[in-house]
Amino acid sequence: MFKCNYKKLSFFFYELKNLDKDNMPEDNEFCLLKLKDGRYTAGIWTLFSTDEDEIMNGEFYRGQFDSIAVEEVSKWVSLDYDLSASLEKEELENLHFRDSKDETLSFTLTGFKSLKDSDFPKNYQYCLLILTNGRISGGRWEYMIHQHEQDGKFSYAGRYYGKDKVWAWVPLSPDRFFEREQAAEEERRHEEELNRNPSVDHNKFIYGTDVNIYYEKALEKLRKEYPWASLAQMKKEKPWGIVPLHGRYVFGQEDKSFDGSRLVIEWTDGSTSDEFIDFLSEYTRNSVKNSNPEEKFKFGMDIEVYINKAYENVKKDYHWLEKKMLEEDVHYEIKQVDGDWEFVRRYVGSENVYVCNYSSSEGFVECLEEDYKRAALSANPVVAEYAPHFEGIALRGDWHLEKYVFSKLKTGNYKVNVQGGSRTAGGAREFFITPYCFEAKTYEEFLERYLEIVPGYIFGLSEEILFPDEELKHFLGY
Repeated sequence: MFKCNYKKLSFFFYELKNLDKDNMPEDNEFCLLKLKDGRYTAGIWTLFSTDEDEIMNGEFYRGQFDSIAVEEVSKWVSLDYDLSASLEKEELENLHFRDSKDETLSFTLTGFKSLKDSDFPKNYQYCLLILTNGRISGGRWEYMIHQHEQDGKFSYAGRYYGKDKVWAWVPLSPDRFFEREQAAEEERRHEEELNRNPSVDHNKFIYGTDVNIYYEKALEKLRKEYPWASLAQMKKEKPWGIVPLHGRYVFGQEDKSFDGSRLVIEWTDGSTSDEFIDFLSEYTRNSVKNSNPEEKFKFGMDIEVYINKAYENVKKDYHWLEKKMLEEDVHYEIKQVDGDWEFVRRYVGSENVYVCNYSSSEGFVECLEEDYKRAALSANPVVAEYAPHFEGIALRGDWHLEKYVFSKLKTGNYKVNVQGGSRTAGGAREFFITPYCFEAKTYEEFLERYLEIVPGYIFGLSEEILFPDEELKHFLGY
């Protein structure tokens, strides 16, 4: 790396230029800026208009929703330099930046630090950077609150600079982003201090501050209607607790905000313990209701029974289906998860277990059937394709039909792939054309059956468009 000592390095800036129509940076030029309020920052000049009369129509860009308006800037100087050659000099301590012979000193930057020394800026602090390629840049230090600061990075104008890109850094003046984060950090520290020894309103928490006591009392209520009810079933819904907030205990749910900091949602629908117990009973009612083991495991506790039912149902139309087509990708079990019996799936090669949240045996079998259908289609190669001609077909809202392709499979069966989208989103669905459709004696009858599977009013192509297409008719064997 560079030979000079960044700890001794100083940047001297002489007589910065006034920002006016006669003294403007080049488009995309990186600049040090003196603001009219006396603070210093940096940014890339981004020109909005090339009209000579509107040459100041632009801003200094630092990142998304992070820019400096022309009206805020009084002076500037270019920082588009490659310092590599200078930084190779071991004795270097001072670097001078001037655009003229004027010796009036405007600004000095000292106190450079290195991330490799475990010296990190404060969160959201905006800094001037010397990159490892010898260029000067800017960057806002960002890390999530629940992470360590060393896992952060400098973000700037769509770029990110980590330890491997930054040789040294020095903070510039505080700005609204940094000040807002500092205020939030102070608020977090204050909240932590208040919550070290929270007070208890004994009139409110008449059964104590163990939330399980409240759940158990709510469970007693639920069992009068649902004898199978359990705490495990109740806590499938996001659980409530008794947690500290602003220095006092409250009924609430703990979560994390977008930046990883602690967030408490306080229960405010009542003011007494018994009202909270009534609330818990209603809050968890559907979860308990949908966990009736007699409905959920109507076909017993042997997973193979469910798998066989689904397999036999799908095999009727997907005649090439084999059990191994699904077993190669996913395994199913009935096991206890957090104290309650569940249908679960685990993908081959992964240790993660996912709960299949179905309240009835029939619902779980239907889930297995869909998985078998997808596995069967994936195992049946496409041997030919045909795409009907269409243009400008609206689906719903601003969504339009983008793709509609019929495929002939190796087994002689057919499927169709439909894709639609808007300017910002899109999606695709694949449909198997069942043998029932091909049992039709006429092409018109076939289309009637086919359009029950892929309705034209939903997916774009109706009988009026499909029926006259002779190539499609021939492709489908009619």
